[in-house]
Amino acid sequence: MSALLPTYLRHDIELVAGNGSFVQDKAGKNYLDFVMGIAVCNTGHRHPHVEQALQEQLQKLWHTSNLFMSSKQERVAAMLTENSHLSHVFFCNSGTEANEGAFKLIRKWTQKKEILTFSQSFHGRTFAMMGATGQDKIKAGFGEMVPDFKHLTFNDFDSLEMITNQTAAVWLEVIQGEGGVIVAENAWLEALMEKARQYDVKVVIDEVQTGIGRTGSRFAFEQTPLKPDIITVAKGLGSGFPVGAIITTPEATAVFTPGTHGSTFGGNPLAMAAAEATLDVLLNEQQMKQVQQKGLYLMQQLKQLPETMVVDVRGRGLMIGIEFHEPVSSLITALQQAGMLVVSAGPNVIRLLPSLCVTEQELDLAVGKIKTVCQQEVMM
Repeated sequence: MSALLPTYLRHDIELVAGNGSFVQDKAGKNYLDFVMGIAVCNTGHRHPHVEQALQEQLQKLWHTSNLFMSSKQERVAAMLTENSHLSHVFFCNSGTEANEGAFKLIRKWTQKKEILTFSQSFHGRTFAMMGATGQDKIKAGFGEMVPDFKHLTFNDFDSLEMITNQTAAVWLEVIQGEGGVIVAENAWLEALMEKARQYDVKVVIDEVQTGIGRTGSRFAFEQTPLKPDIITVAKGLGSGFPVGAIITTPEATAVFTPGTHGSTFGGNPLAMAAAEATLDVLLNEQQMKQVQQKGLYLMQQLKQLPETMVVDVRGRGLMIGIEFHEPVSSLITALQQAGMLVVSAGPNVIRLLPSLCVTEQELDLAVGKIKTVCQQEVMM
């Protein structure tokens, strides 16, 4: 009997080693990993540059306190904000923590309570972020939520009429990951931004899954008309090491002053070593072009899947969803048996989140496995 609380429906696979795009289970079976910790290991498993940075830092210092200066934090913050209207960073340990901090920042900044989020969104599992999330299954059994969140319909122009001078912030994902890999339409985002400006409403973008190069730009919002006041990042920032961040504008420095927010472990030396090395690898123009090109190549190959099974293939960069007519749980199991790991995004969508350093040969291998499994399902 396990001593763990049963909060996860786990696959009967224990992964013990990884390198690049591949992982190995304790029985010695190898898998092509298109989960990457759910968009976490953006550099792949054990990228040499990130591994070396962590090993070097392990020999120096593991933890101090945010009561002392940190040149590593300063360097990573500069890497996240350079060439952007965003200018200041707060470091924490996860996406949910970043979102909770953003919630506090918005409340103090605007002195208003109403925050508009969207149906099928996902912003985390802490109590306030359950309220922000537009999925009832996340909230079931926990009683009354934080009352300040109202959920609008994603990509719906009429919903934007809910933005008024009573609204503190509009909070959204540019691509809803957990909600089914739903991509926001640029015309709708432009209308949202115009409404936000009209009523002096803050725009918060949850880039926890889409950020750090996943969509072919540093942040997904950079490919849209949005100009956010706050973005939150985590997942891909540390190549598997826990680290999150709130990234915001100069005006926030008058709101988050000493004593207003904190994190014991946030921005610790190991996290910053992992983050700095990760950004070294990913946030350059050549790498972003490769993500865009590989994403287009993968989408083109996947659109050859049989229409009798597939409703749609959508996404941006290397964040791709395949929507099927039927639930995908059996397909996920079949792919595992074929030596490939994928994750769902709702009952009918398989989400592909490979390493951003994935090779074209590995993409071909993935497509081959998916096609084979789909053919087997058709024949059954």
